[in-house]
Amino acid sequence: MENIDGKVIRLTQAMLQAMYKAPGLGLAAPQIGVQKQIFVYDIDGEPTTLINPRIVESRGEWVYDEGCLSIPGLYVEMLRPKEVLLEAVDLNGNTIQVEADDLLARLFQHELDHLNGVLMFERMTPEQREEALREYARIADGGSYEGETRHIGLK
Repeated sequence: MENIDGKVIRLTQAMLQAMYKAPGLGLAAPQIGVQKQIFVYDIDGEPTTLINPRIVESRGEWVYDEGCLSIPGLYVEMLRPKEVLLEAVDLNGNTIQVEADDLLARLFQHELDHLNGVLMFERMTPEQREEALREYARIADGGSYEGETRHIGLK
């Protein structure tokens, strides 16, 4: 992405509104059908937009439940790096680096997966994937997920 103009600003505002409505902690442009390297997030009351993000360092490991707005109500234990150093461009056009750990590091990795065309299912073990696909099919066939969560452990 080269030009941060009013169109990009409006896109990120719409993304934040969609993320809050869902509700979620982060949202990548491809999740709403926009093929741009942008994601938004808010885990601490400060909505943030990152453009052309990339992880430049990662350390440690952490297993934790991970959900996705694309698969509401499904949470799957995933192993990911515990800490990351992310480089991106902010809405002012400045290149920034963000050190993140725990939940924020996981969010960055999850949203980057969306930007790179990697689905949550692809990060699962074969056993998790089988269980998750059964649950996803149940929801897709009209099974309720409103207020319901399903946790799938690391196997």
